[in-house]
Amino acid sequence: MSVVPQSPSAKVRVAVLISGTGSNMVSLVAAGQAADAPYEVVAVVSNIAGAAGLAKAQAAGVEALTVEHRPFGKDREAHERAIDALLAERGVQVVALAGYMRLLTPWLVGRWAGRMVNIHPSLLPLYPGLNTHARALEAGDAEAGCTVHLVTEGVDEGPVLGQARVPVQAGDTPEILAERVKAAEHRLYPQALADFVRRLKP
Repeated sequence: MSVVPQSPSAKVRVAVLISGTGSNMVSLVAAGQAADAPYEVVAVVSNIAGAAGLAKAQAAGVEALTVEHRPFGKDREAHERAIDALLAERGVQVVALAGYMRLLTPWLVGRWAGRMVNIHPSLLPLYPGLNTHARALEAGDAEAGCTVHLVTEGVDEGPVLGQARVPVQAGDTPEILAERVKAAEHRLYPQALADFVRRLKP
C-alpha cells in the first residue's frame, strides 16, 4: 500500500480508530487542521456505538463512523474488513490507533504494514500491555512516559517513532501519574505522526 499525495503539498489522509473518549484523537485532529500540517484526519472510526469521541470528531468537522464488533461475534477479521472497506472508500493512507481497545488480527496488521501507528502510555519496551502506570510506580521508576510506535503483530513491539518522558513525583498514584502522561501524549502524538507522514511523502 503506497502513499501517493495528489500533489507535493497535499496532506496525507489519516483515519483514527477509537473505542472511548478519543482525547488523543482530538489532539491529532486539531494539529492536522493547521494549514502547514502534513496530514489531515478525514475519518474517525469506533467499534463502540455512542463512544464519546465520535461526538468530539463531529464537532471538529470530521466524519465519525461506527462499526460495532458485537454483530461479528468472534470473527475479528470480518469486523476489520468492514472497517477497512470504509477506509478504502475514503482514500485513507495512514491509520492511527488512539485508545482502540481491540486486539488486531494479522490480516489488518499486514494490510496496513508500515502505515499504522499507535500510542502507548509507557516508555516502551518497558511495560507493554495494561496497567502501565501502576507497574512503573511499583518498580520505583524515576520517570514514566509514552511512546508512539508502528503497529506490528507483537503487542506494543513495533519500531519506536517518538517518546516523551514524564518525571514520577512523590505521592503519585497511578491515576495522578496517568493524567500527566496523558498531557504528554497529547503533545507527542501529533508531532510524531507529522514526522512519520513527512517521511512517507515522495
